[in-house]
Amino acid sequence: MNNNQIKNPKTEVPTGIALNDKDYLDSLLSCLKEMVKNYATVLTEASNESLYQQYKTMFENYSDLQREAFELMFRKGWYVLEKAEGQKINTKFQTLSKELADLNA
Repeated sequence: MNNNQIKNPKTEVPTGIALNDKDYLDSLLSCLKEMVKNYATVLTEASNESLYQQYKTMFENYSDLQREAFELMFRKGWYVLEKAEGQKINTKFQTLSKELADLNA
């Protein structure tokens, strides 16, 4: 087992040409991620407050659904995360902190 991975025990699904639960969830998650990205763009381009509020509600709903789909896939062991090394995290933090300081200068 790779000690750099964060995962749950994998729920086995049938293999072969027929779609299985993992395939359906993977497709759903991809679609929801794309929809969330698109709604984020739409929010920046809404022409009035009423339209903005409607888009914001839809964005929040799709974001919640995307998170639920991800969590379900993670619980079933179909989504694996990698642990980041402490040094890698510190380096990224320093880079972003410098960029923020540059923006505020």
